[in-house]
Amino acid sequence: MKQLYKILAPGDLKDAIYANKAFALDVLNGLSEHPKRLQSKYFYDDEGSRLFQEIMGLPEYYLTNCEYEILQTHKETISQFVSNETFNIIELGAGDGLKTSILIEYFQKSGLDFRYVPVDISEAAMQTLTRSMKQKFTGMDIFGLVAEYFEGLKWLSTSNDRRNIVLILGSNLGNFSKSQAKAFLRTLWNSLNNDDIVVTGFDVKKDIDLMLDAYNDAQGVTAKFNLNLLRRINRELGGNFDLNRFRFFATYNVFSGAMESYLVSLEAQKVFVKDIGQTFSFKEWEPIHTEYSYKFLESDIINLAESTGYAIEKQLYDSKRYFVDSVWRVEKQAK
Repeated sequence: MKQLYKILAPGDLKDAIYANKAFALDVLNGLSEHPKRLQSKYFYDDEGSRLFQEIMGLPEYYLTNCEYEILQTHKETISQFVSNETFNIIELGAGDGLKTSILIEYFQKSGLDFRYVPVDISEAAMQTLTRSMKQKFTGMDIFGLVAEYFEGLKWLSTSNDRRNIVLILGSNLGNFSKSQAKAFLRTLWNSLNNDDIVVTGFDVKKDIDLMLDAYNDAQGVTAKFNLNLLRRINRELGGNFDLNRFRFFATYNVFSGAMESYLVSLEAQKVFVKDIGQTFSFKEWEPIHTEYSYKFLESDIINLAESTGYAIEKQLYDSKRYFVDSVWRVEKQAK
């Protein structure tokens, strides 16, 4: 089978060393701050990607089922935006592609002419995805990118002559602060053409207990997902974190409208990270912030779209109105 993906993320030894230095610098900066923090983008090594797929199947994690329902119910509506032309389905943070398969199956049965371009930071995840999708959808044109979002978008902006429908499924955009979300969406806008389509998921503000349960699952998978970040530091940077001395904690901030995730030190301790050459001191009950997951009102979504160059075409909700896939059209002035 021919190569089904291109690696834009670090691949050779030189790039791997550079990436390791970037990781080390971010860990140094984050653990030197007050309060301490680690960037959520480092969750997604191969094990982190596997754990996140497990999270999406948890009974408490309502987001997955809500979005499945939306895509099943509104797949025809989504197809109408690209039904008369050749196009790319570009998926950012592709994961296992199960939700996207709903659209791809419908598009194929409808005889639409498209290429599937998944983008994911994990090469192992991309290998699994491209092979399984090629087997599942005979004859489908697929070309994956192993890259961070911005690198993938930069490559696409110089390598693309088709209309695009970009999928940002799940609540990926909710992991950005408001300013980061606007910067990301504007970068995406710059990489796309007038009238391209973006379908992006938003977790809606709702009952607080329901949101808390989604991040504090009974099986503790979300805790393992967060603790894996410390394990990654141990493995890749020579850290000596004892994972048993930290616990995961997630709460909802009613002021910011975000679920916030932390790893909390259970005792006063010191952790040495060899590749950084520094020891980090933790007080008892001192937290490391690991992630924001913002929740949205419809007015928030409208403001975000309009302020970054998009027109909202459709708001596609599940039956409980827990989640929305918002369909945006890129608006650019004619040259």
